[in-house]
Amino acid sequence: MPTSLTELFSPACHLCPRRCGAVRDEGAHGVCGADDTLKVARAALHMWEEPPISGEAGSGTIFFSGCSLKCIYCQNHEISTGNFGLEISPERLVEIMLELQDQGANNINLVTATHYAHLLPAAIAAARERGLDIPIVYNTSGYERASAVAALGDLVDVWLTDFKYADAGLAQSLSHIKDYPRVAVSGLAQMAREIERRGGELVDGDGLMRRGIIVRHLVLPGHADDSCRVLDLVWQTVGDVPISVMNQYTPNALMREQGGDLARAVTREEYEQVLDHADDLGFTTMFWQEGGAVDESFTPAFDTTGVLTSAK
Repeated sequence: MPTSLTELFSPACHLCPRRCGAVRDEGAHGVCGADDTLKVARAALHMWEEPPISGEAGSGTIFFSGCSLKCIYCQNHEISTGNFGLEISPERLVEIMLELQDQGANNINLVTATHYAHLLPAAIAAARERGLDIPIVYNTSGYERASAVAALGDLVDVWLTDFKYADAGLAQSLSHIKDYPRVAVSGLAQMAREIERRGGELVDGDGLMRRGIIVRHLVLPGHADDSCRVLDLVWQTVGDVPISVMNQYTPNALMREQGGDLARAVTREEYEQVLDHADDLGFTTMFWQEGGAVDESFTPAFDTTGVLTSAK
């Protein structure tokens, strides 16, 4: 069994659970859309993450281009499937982390970095050597190999992970990946083991998470029952972990054109059904969104801010 992220990447890429086998270090592109060169769409402070992540100063988000999922409703489609972004070197990634810290970021938030995971250990180590002293947040779709999570366990302080689906058929129809529920359970369990191994959750006096897990779930219109089953799986896997239940689903152009449930917003009744179920299960730390969250302003401007030069 591979024991390092480098072995998972080369000669054939098996970094993510798709294990597509692309020879990326020779220029081939994986299912994720990436070859062997880092590509970033935005690097800037972000104020709209959960309070323990953004706080008042903001989270230092680095949005990587490409994605191993193919969600038909994706709000970040410009970078996830369109692969928009600028190519950078690993050395520039180190500089970006330090620049975000200089801007006052509470943490470094690596958004959808799975397909570049083999480059992260060296970059994070180099940044630490140059004075980076804020937590590393791994902001993921939840579609992660447990072995990759374990390999990142000493580097990642906060796992900000999605758990999208409980039903394999729904995962296949909306994200083209039928094994998502099984993989998400395995990955989440490994995240919990890594946090426990390092001493458990740690939240500072300002309410900022320094170490731990937050599980996110986006409620989809017409699928509140599956959302409740997602919460069941999370509870069965890791128990009373902080959860973030979101109602910010915004139909993209394709969804509006196709019609059906995914052409509309989540109703108040659907959202409250899921929140009530979370309460019934016993989750004690839960983040939710007030009415009016459905707005494209929740999607950052992917304009390469901060990628080549500091956004400061």
